[in-house]
Amino acid sequence: MAEPIFSLRGVEYSYPGRIAALSGVTLDIHKAERAAIIGANGTGKSTMLTMLDALIFASKGTVTAFGKELTEKSMRDPTVQREFRSRVGFVFQNPDIQLFCPTVREDIVFGPLQLGVDHAEIRRRLNVVVEKLRISHLLERSPHQLSIGEKKKAAIASTLIMEPEVLLLDEPTAGLDPQTMRDIIDVLDKAHKAGHTVVMATHDLHIVEEIADVVHVFGGSRTIIRSGTPEEILSDNKFLQANNLVHIHVHRHLTETHSHPHQHPHAHPHRDIGTFR
Repeated sequence: MAEPIFSLRGVEYSYPGRIAALSGVTLDIHKAERAAIIGANGTGKSTMLTMLDALIFASKGTVTAFGKELTEKSMRDPTVQREFRSRVGFVFQNPDIQLFCPTVREDIVFGPLQLGVDHAEIRRRLNVVVEKLRISHLLERSPHQLSIGEKKKAAIASTLIMEPEVLLLDEPTAGLDPQTMRDIIDVLDKAHKAGHTVVMATHDLHIVEEIADVVHVFGGSRTIIRSGTPEEILSDNKFLQANNLVHIHVHRHLTETHSHPHQHPHAHPHRDIGTFR
């Protein structure tokens, strides 16, 4: 098997105040793989994605990306940082973190402008992502006037326009209406078919079979407690219940009560970037 794009070995991380967020995580992500990261709240999913995007760094253990160790020191090198940022894109759970410009158009083109991509090429990429996500009507609007679904589409567009090899997404479908969720799943499916690696943290277990080839489950120990195919993981109801991934619904019918499990449905600084048309 080819060398993984990301390789984590015994990774630990604690937030200020020594709050453990990751504890002994070992994981490989391979090229063109679709990986779903699931687990109850507070088990480390978002922290791991943030580490894969080199926004935080392991306090213990090693993280390699594209065959090179990923460290705070290595990312201080402008050449290394530029190459990494062109290859890895991150869609945050809260789209407001990514949307900070006066208009959606300016937010989407911000990344490639910062990397010095030719304006004609940016226009080409903009047309492509706008068509894929069907958001041409949003381009001149302020991001803060958008619905949550529209914001998520704009945030995904601002990542896709970078044409990264790897897409990292934190809860991209959470809180969306069915049609917007469908649109985003379709875009991710097309990205995978085009050769992109997709790593997505989600609570929406009902979409996992459609968006993943492999599932990694984080447990209360803040490490990966099980990995497998979607079918292997999602068919094990006892395991899902034990790890707070399904909830029990209680129903009353006159004098009788029964219960059964349900799967959960479900910063950039401001800069003056001028105008882009």
